[in-house]
Amino acid sequence: MSLRLEPLHPDSTGSIDGDAANEKLKTLAVTNRCCKCCGLPAKLGIQDKWFVPDPCGIVCAVFTYLLIGYGSFAVMTCLLYPRGLDFYTLSNGVVFSIFSFNSVVSHVRAMMTDPGAVPLGNATREHINNMGLTVGQVVYRCPKCISIKPERAHHCSICRRCIKKMDHHCPWVNNCVGESNQKYFVLFTLYIMLMSLHAIIMVLFHCFWCVRSQWGPECLYFSSPATVVLIMILTFEALLFSLFTAIMFGTQIHSICTDETGIEQLKREKPTWVKKTRCASMKSVFGQRMSLAWLSPFASPDIKWGKEEPYMYSV
Repeated sequence: MSLRLEPLHPDSTGSIDGDAANEKLKTLAVTNRCCKCCGLPAKLGIQDKWFVPDPCGIVCAVFTYLLIGYGSFAVMTCLLYPRGLDFYTLSNGVVFSIFSFNSVVSHVRAMMTDPGAVPLGNATREHINNMGLTVGQVVYRCPKCISIKPERAHHCSICRRCIKKMDHHCPWVNNCVGESNQKYFVLFTLYIMLMSLHAIIMVLFHCFWCVRSQWGPECLYFSSPATVVLIMILTFEALLFSLFTAIMFGTQIHSICTDETGIEQLKREKPTWVKKTRCASMKSVFGQRMSLAWLSPFASPDIKWGKEEPYMYSV
């Protein structure tokens, strides 16, 4: 069987062995095991969990949790608690808490799930011979991580890995968005959008209620100036992130339905794969059967479902 190994960079060689490749592979292995910024292991010991030791991404992730925490604090203390334990307070408190909880879980899973990284250093002659490829089938090697590069995979300079069906690297979740964690990223944008819209609606109802009661003490938990400042910050945050996440959510759904990643759309790459239907593409991201599990960040989809070329996903 004749196999051709084609490097992605014109300056790289087609050799898959050698001292230079081995030294580079050792360096990459150390980089992926260690977290330089905080000394934590990049891999968390669970097969499908990992952590990207990027300082900018860590700051953005922490800031995300602070924003969610502030939103929950302002809603509960400024908008709901002053009304007392009535049906309005309880129902809106439960709904907002569900949105908030699911957004945090979705964020954690998007951040701590391997997005579809190709194993390091698997571009060896022995491994390729065991893949059962057809005669003349081209195998691409990434010169940066010494890995077989499946179709539709792209190398991320921050994760330092080739990611299958990489859409983009998002600093807000401190991870790439790829075939294994796209569902969690979509759910994260969805629940943040719902949180923000819900907060805006509650701000409008609260202002209307306070005007009717002539801004009496029963509509204030803190002092009047403090309450106004807190509500103004909450409103600005809700308006900003409702717009931002709505755009991101719509972009992701469009990308899934058209079976094109963000990078593929940006590069205007001509499809060399058989595109799935909208329904099949949605099922490949969220799960085989349409159910409430699609909206649950606790349900993990079968990422191997619907793959027509096993070689592209088994490297």
